[in-house]
Amino acid sequence: MADPKGFMTTPRQDWPRRPVEERVRDWDEVYVPGALLPIISKQADRCMDCGIPFCHEACPLGNLIPEWNDLVSREDWRAAADRLHATNNFPEYTGRLCPAPCESGCVLAINQPAVTIKNVEVAIADRAWELGFTPPRPPDRLSGRTVAVIGSGPTGLAAAQQLTRAGHTVAVYEKDDRLGGLMRYGIPEFKMEKHHLERRIEQMRAEGTKFRTSTAVGRDIGAAELRSRYDAVVIATGATAWRELDVPGRELSGIHQAMEYLPLANRVCEGDLAVSPLSAAGKHVVIVGGGDTGADCLGTAVREGAASVTQLDIYAQPGGERDEDVDPWPTYPKIYRLSAAHEEAGELRTAPAANADARLFAASTLRFTGDADGHVRSLHLVEVDAQRRPVPDTGRTLPADLVLLALGFSGPDKEDGLIDQLGLELEPRGTLTRDARFATNVPGVFAAGDAARGQSLIVWAIAEGRAVAAAVDRHLTGSSRLPAPIGPYDRPMVV
Repeated sequence: MADPKGFMTTPRQDWPRRPVEERVRDWDEVYVPGALLPIISKQADRCMDCGIPFCHEACPLGNLIPEWNDLVSREDWRAAADRLHATNNFPEYTGRLCPAPCESGCVLAINQPAVTIKNVEVAIADRAWELGFTPPRPPDRLSGRTVAVIGSGPTGLAAAQQLTRAGHTVAVYEKDDRLGGLMRYGIPEFKMEKHHLERRIEQMRAEGTKFRTSTAVGRDIGAAELRSRYDAVVIATGATAWRELDVPGRELSGIHQAMEYLPLANRVCEGDLAVSPLSAAGKHVVIVGGGDTGADCLGTAVREGAASVTQLDIYAQPGGERDEDVDPWPTYPKIYRLSAAHEEAGELRTAPAANADARLFAASTLRFTGDADGHVRSLHLVEVDAQRRPVPDTGRTLPADLVLLALGFSGPDKEDGLIDQLGLELEPRGTLTRDARFATNVPGVFAAGDAARGQSLIVWAIAEGRAVAAAVDRHLTGSSRLPAPIGPYDRPMVV
C-alpha cells in the first residue's frame, strides 16, 4: 500500500453529483464530469491492503481490489487496468451500476466509511479508455467451433467476449433492435450514458464477435434450427417475466409495468421518439415497488416533468446504520440509502408526503379507482406491519394518473417459444434448470445469468457470463484456460 496511514489521514470523498436543478433538465449522467480523477488517487490510498481482503470475497467477480487500489494510488493506470480487466470484462458498467457489495465487505467499514471502491473502479475503466489501454483482443487462431449466445445483456456479452477470445466463432442473438438488453432499454441514460455500451460492442466486433439484432429465437428463428447450426448454445435472456399486482382496478388504463415505461424513455434518448407515449409530464405518478427499478422510474418521471411522484415500498424504512444483529459485517446491510433519483425527487417535491425523498415505506396497495373513461385516477393504500399485515386506521388515497409497477421479475420470458421449442426444464420458481457446469437438460445448451440464477445484480450477471464461457469452452475442447468456476453459484477464479 502506497500510504500506510492513508485510511487515518484521508476522509472518504465520493464522486460529486451535479446540482439537482441542473441535472433534472437533461439526461446526462448525474456526476460532475472530470471531478473524479483529481481525488481518486488519495481515495485509493485509504485501502489498507488487508491480510484477508474481504472486499475481494464480497465481490461476485472476485475483483483484485487491493491490487488495483495500490496501483491507482501510485497512478500506474496501465497496470491497474490490466488487473481490473483480469476479472471484469465491463468495469465501466459495474462502476456505474453495481450497488458495491465490495464496499460493505471493506475492513475499514467496520468502524469508518469504506474505501470508495466503486469510484476507483470506474476511474480505472474510464482512464483506460482515454489512454488506449483497452484495444481489441482477437484470438491468435480459431478453434473451428461455433457458439450462439441468446441475449445481449451483461451475461450474454461477457460470455460472448470470453468465448471469442478463446478462439470460438460466436454470434449473439438479440430480440431488440439494439444491443445491450436491460442496459440499453432498462437503465436510464442518467445512470449510464449509452456510449459506454457502444464502445464495448465495437471492441467486441473488432475481436470477431458477430451480432444479430431484431431476432427473437423461438419466433424469428426456430430454437431447434438454431441449435442445429451451432456446436453450443448459451441462453442469457435474463429474467424479463415481470411480477403482477393482483388488486381491484388493475384493469384500468394508465397502469403499466416499469419495463413498459422505461424503454420508451430510453428510445426518446436514442432519437427514436420525440416524446414517450407514456410520458409522465404533468401527471401524478405513483410507483409501486421500492427497489432500483422503481428508483429508475422515479428519476425518469422527474425528468419528464411529472406533477408529483411517489414511490411505495412495502418494507419499513431501514435505519441509517448497519444492524449488527441482523446484517453483521461483512454482509451487505439493509440500510436507508438515498439514490440520485430520490435526492432529485426530494428537492423538487411540492406535494406533502411522509418522506422528503418521495418514498412511502411500509405501504401496501389495496386497489385502484378511475374515472368514467376507465383511466386510473387514485391509488388506495394502507400501512402494514413487519408481517405485512394492515395497520388499522392507516388507509389513505394518492392521486394517480400514471401508475408504474416495479415489483421485480420471476424468470425468463416464455412467450417467444424458446423454452418450449428446446424442451428446457424449469425450476419451481420459473428459472431455467441447470447443473453445476451450467448445462441444461438439453445437450449442448447452457444457461447463465438471471434466466437461470434469478433476478440479481449486474456484477453477478457478468460473473455468470465469464463462468459459463469457461464451461462451454471446456465442453467444446476438453479443457479451458478461461477463468473456471467450481459450480454456478461459486465465484470465478483467475487462473
